[in-house]
Amino acid sequence: MEKGNAPCPRIVEIQRLFLCYTSEQTMLPASAIVRFLKTEQVELTANEEMAKRLIATYEIEETARESRSMTCEGFMRYMESKDCCAFDQAHTSVYQNMDQPLTNYFISSSHNTYLTGDQLIGKSHLNAYICALRKGCRCIELDCWNGPDLEPIVHHGYTLTTKLLFKDVIATVEQHAFEVSAYPVILSIENHCSKNQQKVMAKWLISILGEKLLRSPLDQPTTGDLPSPNDLKYKILVKNKKLKAEGAARTEAEENTDEGEDEDDEVEVEEEEEEEEEEEEHRQNKAKFWSPRKARSKRKKKKVAVAEALSDLVVYTRPVKFISFRHSKDKQNFQENTSMTEKKARKLAKASGADFVQHTQKFLSRIYPAGTRTTSTNYNPQEFWNVGSQLVTLNFQTRGLPMDLNNGRFQDNGGCGYVLKPAVLVSGQRNFDPSCSQRSQRSQSSLKPINLIIKVFGASNLPLSRSGKALDSFVRVEIHGIASDSCRNSTHIVKNNSLSPHWNTTMKFNISVPELCLVRFCVRQQTGFFSSDFVGQYTLPFTSLKKGYRWVPLRFRDRCSPDPASLFIFVSY
Repeated sequence: MEKGNAPCPRIVEIQRLFLCYTSEQTMLPASAIVRFLKTEQVELTANEEMAKRLIATYEIEETARESRSMTCEGFMRYMESKDCCAFDQAHTSVYQNMDQPLTNYFISSSHNTYLTGDQLIGKSHLNAYICALRKGCRCIELDCWNGPDLEPIVHHGYTLTTKLLFKDVIATVEQHAFEVSAYPVILSIENHCSKNQQKVMAKWLISILGEKLLRSPLDQPTTGDLPSPNDLKYKILVKNKKLKAEGAARTEAEENTDEGEDEDDEVEVEEEEEEEEEEEEHRQNKAKFWSPRKARSKRKKKKVAVAEALSDLVVYTRPVKFISFRHSKDKQNFQENTSMTEKKARKLAKASGADFVQHTQKFLSRIYPAGTRTTSTNYNPQEFWNVGSQLVTLNFQTRGLPMDLNNGRFQDNGGCGYVLKPAVLVSGQRNFDPSCSQRSQRSQSSLKPINLIIKVFGASNLPLSRSGKALDSFVRVEIHGIASDSCRNSTHIVKNNSLSPHWNTTMKFNISVPELCLVRFCVRQQTGFFSSDFVGQYTLPFTSLKKGYRWVPLRFRDRCSPDPASLFIFVSY
């Protein structure tokens, strides 16, 4: 049994607010509602019309409605509605400028999209693509290999993951690509197929996707920039190696990687496979079914012949090998993009953060998990958003902090899968380095640091523990941003109370680059003196966090609550 019968802290605080603004009256008039909205909720555009709308929406007592007033019960309904959610409801629709080049957006991206489990023996399933697309994912991955009867297949090579027919994957994408978002989908193809099977791939792409498939550059003036999400609405782009144009000059990168071969129809296999060579043996050694013969063969064959029919379908997303930031600046075309493993990207971000930012201002950059993550774990995506990488790919099937952050980032802008990067990451006039200290960031006059204050009053309707007992819980508030901004603070522990734990704790955070930050509210259960378990969480961009008295909806992973669970907080900055 839970201790005591203390009322919910949210109810107590809402009743206090109601009495504070009624001026000893029994109801809250419209003028007092306006004053409350402006003073407490920082709704600066609040007026009597807004107050009347709230009364009409949340007040059910006829006498109060006729007098343009609100009872305590009506005020309670308003305070527990979406109008008082911590997440700005204006951001549940597309509200950002969608006419900028693709390079100016974070793009929700999936790694090994076909998998429902680990990378060694996990199952591949079409539902994995459906789930990713319904979450707003706009860049999905297809690892393509030769299949029987000249039908290409999708699976994780040299493992026991199950296989999907390429044509079935494309049919699934065609059906679900634009269910939740009208903005372009990128098919990131890791191509290991023969030329004949690539021709089959091209045939299915064209016949199944039809007009949705982008097959040629858009008919618009060339500006040197990629098209915008609006330009590419309802279009599917193919990211695959592309043959060199006939007569085109050979770049230094092509000279360096030819290794004495001069076949124009042979190019390097997708970067992900090349750059994982140092990790490939580790991955295959962990698999009991590893074949040394296959591994040696794979390492020797660095090139695949690209079929012209498939090459012709690559328009704005041609992958090229990353050499250096200087090489990209001098040689890379705006239609070309690079991919690199998390290890390499992390090293570059720490050593040359400003150069990395300048690179992603011009080119699409894709980051993917290390090959050693055989159980499909994820890295923290924030470190690569900090340098402006657009395609930060994660294993969507793996729950945990990285996917919480990804879901939080991309619930913004209507969940459309494209989120405009902060100005500090897209303006070529700034020399932003996310690895610098807070003091260095503040020295840049364009940045406006803030002092964030969050008061956590309490929670409602937390689930019981796995043993069926009430929780010994606390709340951890985390800031995820550049390294110097990232921090966390916690409330004290309230024992044996899942129904309405009350913390009444105030936390303060100094944030130098708030536009990049995510705020994560995490409820945890104390299990030992230095240990705790995850209970529920909610993550949102700082720019979507509303001021004032707000409730935070909690999301659980493996536990259920009979009623919607939430936190009640106050936010100011």
